[in-house]
Amino acid sequence: MDIPAAFHVHETAHWLVNHRINSALPGYLMVGSKHGANDLSGLPAPALAELGPLLARAQGALRQTLQAPRVYLGRYGHSPGYPIHFHVIPIYAWVEALFWQDTRYRILESLADGPGETPTDGAELTLFVWREFCERAVPPPVQGPSVAASIALLRAAMQAEELA
Repeated sequence: MDIPAAFHVHETAHWLVNHRINSALPGYLMVGSKHGANDLSGLPAPALAELGPLLARAQGALRQTLQAPRVYLGRYGHSPGYPIHFHVIPIYAWVEALFWQDTRYRILESLADGPGETPTDGAELTLFVWREFCERAVPPPVQGPSVAASIALLRAAMQAEELA
């Protein structure tokens, strides 16, 4: 799949970091291999060597630049024809607040161990993000920078870190 340049955030010799095209959540990134392999075992050693530091840079940029208190990293799916890719999902305080306001998830709140504790391991929040910000025709309003503004901010942050 060709990713439009407007969604590109950062690029290395082996990986492309882009904003997820169908996500209204600012900062939802994808880190995709430039190789055709859909499994880590099919990647060359230099691509594997770049991956860990690149995921860390993307996570750090979301935490520092967009103030995401949590950033989920994951590999999902196994669709033929797509190279291996990773989801880098910012969980902002306002996203978590929307999650807890949703009556489908209120039962989880009663399972918390104490004030400030959440009983979710992140799977429910990930599903919530996908449903609300990727699948809904009209997603919830966002707080903070827009998708376009977040792309520009993250480009600058990742470029600055590369030059440092």
